[in-house]
Amino acid sequence: MMNKMMDTPEPDKDESEANYMQRCMDHIAGSDVENDEKVSSCLAMYRGKPKNSGSAMERIDFSMCSIKYLEDIELGSEEDLTEDNFYIPEASEYEDFGEETEDIAASSLWENIKKKKDRLGKKYRPAKPGDKDRPDPKSWKRAQSGEGEMAKDQIKKMHTQLMSIVGKMETMDIELEEWTTDMVSKAEIYIQNIFDFVESYTGEDESYASEYQGRTVTLNKPFRTPKGPKKFSVYTKNEKGNVVKVNFGDPNMTIKKNIPERRKSFRARHNCDNPGPKWKSRYWSCKNW
Repeated sequence: MMNKMMDTPEPDKDESEANYMQRCMDHIAGSDVENDEKVSSCLAMYRGKPKNSGSAMERIDFSMCSIKYLEDIELGSEEDLTEDNFYIPEASEYEDFGEETEDIAASSLWENIKKKKDRLGKKYRPAKPGDKDRPDPKSWKRAQSGEGEMAKDQIKKMHTQLMSIVGKMETMDIELEEWTTDMVSKAEIYIQNIFDFVESYTGEDESYASEYQGRTVTLNKPFRTPKGPKKFSVYTKNEKGNVVKVNFGDPNMTIKKNIPERRKSFRARHNCDNPGPKWKSRYWSCKNW
C-alpha cells in the first residue's frame, strides 16, 4: 500500500543499493509522508522484502541502513572550509535561529584555506571523494605526478633546441624543406597561445583575496543554499576553535514543524532534547524543528 501511494520505483538490474536509494528518494521526494517512511519503502523495494521480515540479523541490518540514510537526508554533514565550498552569503540570505553570533573577516578565513592548501601540498583535498568538483582518480594521479614541473622542463628543453636551431641557421646556409616550415608555422601558433595565457595570468589567489577584503561572514547564523548541497549551511567553530561549514536540511522537503505529530516524530528520531555540539548537523536540524 505504501509503495503504491509513493510510486516507489523498481530497482534496475545490477543497480547498487546506494545508487538505487538516491534515485528512489529523488523519485518520491514530493510525497507528503515522513522521510523515515520513504527510506523504509525504498529499502524494502530494493531488498524485495518488508523491513520486519527475515532473520534477526537481517532486521538489524535493515534498521541500521535506514538510520544511516535517514541521517544523511534529514540531518546533513560537516566539512572543513575549502576553496570549493567557501561562500560569503548576502545579508538577505541569512536566517536568525536565535543563536549568539559573531562576525569574522572573510579574508582571514580565505587566508587560512590557502595556508592549509600550501601546508598539505599534494595531499590537499578540495572536495570529498564522489563530489562533482573533485578530480577523478586518473586526473588526480596525473596532477600528483607533477605535470606543472614537467611542462616547465619541456619548455626549457624547447628553448634550448630553438636557440640551437637559430644559431645554426645564422651560421650555416640551411634551406628548410616545406614540411619543416609548415611545422614552424603551427608551432608558432601553439607557443603564442601559451604565451598569451601566461602573460594574462594574474593569479587566482590574489584576485580572490582582493574580493574578500572588507567583507565578513557571520558565525552561528544559518543561510539558505539554493544550489545545495542541503537547504541550509552555517559557519561555526568546532571543538578546536576552527571555523567549519555545517550543511543541514532536506532541500526536497517542506518542514512540517507546525504539525505537532511531525515535530514530535522528528525530534524523537534524532534525540533533539540532546542535540549535541554546534559543529554537528544534528544540532542545527533540531534547532530548525
